[in-house]
Amino acid sequence: MREVLDRWKAAVDDHDPARVAALFTEDAIFQGLHPYSVGRRGVADYYDSQPPGMTAEYRVLETRRPADGLVLGYLDVGFSFTDRPTLDVKLAVLVRRAGDDWRIAHYQVSRLT
Repeated sequence: MREVLDRWKAAVDDHDPARVAALFTEDAIFQGLHPYSVGRRGVADYYDSQPPGMTAEYRVLETRRPADGLVLGYLDVGFSFTDRPTLDVKLAVLVRRAGDDWRIAHYQVSRLT
C-alpha cells in the first residue's frame, strides 16, 4: 500500500494529473471533494483542477486484507496549499494487485476529523 501511496503523493506534489490517474484501475471509483467519477479520466480531471503548489502528506491509520490481492486502507491526509490553510481529511482506499503492480480501485475522501 505504501508503495502506491508514495507514488500517488509524488504525482500529486508534482501536479501531474496523468501520473496520478495512472495509479488507478481503469474502472476505479473515485470520490474526492467533488462529485464522484469512475475511471482514470475522472481522476485526471479532478487532479488537474487542483491548484498548482498543492501537496499531500499522509499517515496510514489502519489496513486490512479482505482477500488475496486486495488491501483496504484508512488514512489521515493533509492537503497543503500555497494560499490557504491545510485541508485535513480522512481517506479510504482499496488497492488491488494488477500483475506485478498495485492500483487504486476505490478512493473516498471524507472531511471527518
